Formats: sequence, structure tokens, C-alpha cells
Amino acid sequence: MKVGVFTAVLGQLPLERVLAKLRGLKIDTVELGTGNYPGGPHCPLTMLDHAGELAEFRKKLDDAGFHISALSCHGNPLHPDAEVSKGYIEISRRTVLLAEKLGVGTVIDFSGCPGDHDGAKFPNWVTCPWPPEYSDVLAWQWEKKVIPYWKEHARFAADHGIRIAIEMHPGFVAYSPETMLRLRAESGDNIGVNYDPSHMFWQGIDPIKAIRILGDAIYHVHAKDTQIYDANLPLTGVLDTKKYTDERNRGWIFRTVGYGHDAGWWREFVSTLRMFGYDGVLSIEHEDSLMSGDEGLAKAAEFLNGIVIRDQAGAAWWV
Repeated sequence: MKVGVFTAVLGQLPLERVLAKLRGLKIDTVELGTGNYPGGPHCPLTMLDHAGELAEFRKKLDDAGFHISALSCHGNPLHPDAEVSKGYIEISRRTVLLAEKLGVGTVIDFSGCPGDHDGAKFPNWVTCPWPPEYSDVLAWQWEKKVIPYWKEHARFAADHGIRIAIEMHPGFVAYSPETMLRLRAESGDNIGVNYDPSHMFWQGIDPIKAIRILGDAIYHVHAKDTQIYDANLPLTGVLDTKKYTDERNRGWIFRTVGYGHDAGWWREFVSTLRMFGYDGVLSIEHEDSLMSGDEGLAKAAEFLNGIVIRDQAGAAWWV
């Protein structure tokens, strides 16, 4: 198992400086955004149309001794506004094509969320079964929007030798192991999981026990923590819509690994991942509003490098 970084945290730096900074943190694996929510400053999709640009990009990574764990295009391909969804879908499809050219086997995305009818302008995330119209909306979303899109997109990705890793996230139809496994059952096993434990914590789902449920559906892993504020939770509940920067008043916030749960917890997390067949990358994602990107990245790298032990040749081999 290796430690990597989702480079969105260093989006203000050119790729060369990103690689140099990460090398100083003993990291040689990157997850690169191509567009949609994470943006794509380090992996522009224009490379698909310019062979010279693609060759130069490959050379930068090879010369620095870096590997790509995944390309990320987190978006909402099911958005009810046709023009909006068209943009998300185009970037998702072009990311699959670029992954094929780069020899990267995994593309990360969100499942998306439709509206409540064909004329809707905004997504409608259903979180309860009653009053009964909510159940009706949810059934319509899956039957008319979710299943048709993901069956087609899964086939498209498979035709190009790429598997899709869905990040379970609030606001989208696949946000829990149960909803994720439903999506996988409907779309086929070319659809799996980008497993981010931070989104399990706030829902009250034990991330380690959930590994046993997801099993070999886990294709990629984000290393991100969550801190629960018990003093606020009785007031806010877990469905807290205040801004993430309102840390004093929220029921929970995202944290750098080690600041929500200790090293013992994270050792058990990565050990359980290996137990169930995952031996890939722990990709650091920084969304800690109490730390700068540089501080959070440095602390996360030091923390995880202390858990993932390396042999004398520098290969990560045991946790």
C-alpha cells in the first residue's frame, strides 16, 4: 500500500513544483483532477487533442519518477439542467479517454443527483421515505435517470479498459454502502468505490465495518478524516447545512488524517483494507478548514508515512 496525494490541494502551483514538493514529503504517486468540481490545473483534457502536450506531460511525470493512481472528474452527470449535465458528462467521458491514453485504470466520479421531474432546474436529494411523494421521487430518479445513465457510462468506460470509482457523498444518490452497492448491482462491476472514510463518519457509519460490506468493490481510497463535535451535535444533527468554515457551530467538520481519529484507528483501517484485498493508494485529500493546504498536506504525509512502512528500496509494503 502506498501514500499518494490528490493534487487539488496544490492547484495554485504548476505541476513541476507540485512534484518537487511531494517528493520532499516522500510521495511519488498522484491523483489528478481533470475538471468538474476539482478542476484540472495539473491534468488538462486538452492533451487529448494535442499529442505533443501529452508527450510532454508524460515526460514530466516519468522524469520525476511519479505514477498516477487515478484521474478525478467529480461532477453531477445527472443534473436536471440539460446544459449543466452535458458539461459534466463531456468531461467524464473525455477523462475516461485520457485515462486510457495514459494507462491509468481508474477514473473517480460522483454518482450525481437528478431533479424530481423532467422539467426540474435543480437536483433533489431525497433523504427520507415520507411523506410518500419523496419515495415516489426516489423511485423515479433511479428508474428514469440513475440506472440508464450509469449502465451506459459503465459500458463506455469498460470499452476503453477503465473502471469508475464512485465517491459516496452527501447530495448524490450513492452516498452510503447500501446505495453504492445498489448502483453497482444495476450498472455492473465496472462501477466500484472511491472510499473516503470521512463521509462515513458524519453519517454514523463505522468506516472499518463498512469495508467488510464493500469488499472488492473498493477501487481507490481517499485519506481524509472527520471530527465530530458532540457539544453541537444534539442541536445540529448530522445533516448540518452550515458552511464548513463555521467550525464553532457545526456538528462535524472534515479534518486532516490524525486530527479526527488517532493512529491506532488508522492502522486498523488500512489493515482491514488489505484484509479485504485492497493494496492500492491512500490518496491524501485536504479539506481541513482549520489548516492551510501546506500544513495539512505535510501533517497528513508524515502521519501516513509513519503507518505505511517502507523497505530499504523505498517500496511501501506493510501497514
